[in-house]
Amino acid sequence: MTPGAVPGSGRPIVSFGEPEGYREQARPRTLPVWVRPRVAAAAACVVLGLGLIGGAVTGSWLVGEPGQSGKRDSFAAAGGLWHSVPVDQLFPPTVAGQGAGPGRADRTWTRIAVAPDTDCENAFDPLLSKALAPVGCERLLRATYTDATQSYVTTVGLLFTKADATAMSALAKGFKDQGLADRTDLMPRPYAAKGTVAARFGAEQRASWTVSVLTDAPVVVYAVSGWADGRTVDDPQPAAQAMASGATTAPAQAGLGNEAQGLADRVERGLRKTVSSPTEPPS
Repeated sequence: MTPGAVPGSGRPIVSFGEPEGYREQARPRTLPVWVRPRVAAAAACVVLGLGLIGGAVTGSWLVGEPGQSGKRDSFAAAGGLWHSVPVDQLFPPTVAGQGAGPGRADRTWTRIAVAPDTDCENAFDPLLSKALAPVGCERLLRATYTDATQSYVTTVGLLFTKADATAMSALAKGFKDQGLADRTDLMPRPYAAKGTVAARFGAEQRASWTVSVLTDAPVVVYAVSGWADGRTVDDPQPAAQAMASGATTAPAQAGLGNEAQGLADRVERGLRKTVSSPTEPPS
């Protein structure tokens, strides 16, 4: 306020620097001082909004979008688990199957044998080998379990393929569209370990089975179950059918579909958990 002036007769003068990109040739516009703070606030909001959007986009890149590099990394990591993860992690000595039995009864499976890792030569019946041929065979891992009463035996397998995600998706579609997982001539073979309750678990003892072709990992998960006493089975039934309400076949009544499906599901879950967990503590 000028000396001697009457209080309240003057107005505060507010000045702003020229905005970035200001052009001398452009005709300046004089804005009332009461508008300028609003413009500044709006500009701040725009900058803040762009910052949030940019952060969100950056975050999506970090988790694999839009290029989905995260999914590709997980797919590739899963393919190497057969030689980088302890067998007890892929096939735990004991597997809890809460609600996995008939009527949602609990199950507990104990591992009785682990097969040496191998290639797929003579590992499957000829037609199943032919069906799986398009994805190749990197390595095959198998383990056989028995239930708490040692009445049943189940072999669960992890076939690590040489395929990429496109080939695995094509195989999964083929199995689904053609019903290959339900064909009795495409049943997986069991692993009958000598000196165990599964010693007589051969091709004629197969009672129920399941085959799952994963699309987010180069892996085919399967399981096949039967009785531990070595009895032959004339009417084997895929697990999905044996678990259906009202199923009356011997495998269904014994709950062998639940044995195969329940154990395969839990081994698959363990595989996915291993892929999603970091192999090293963060630095």
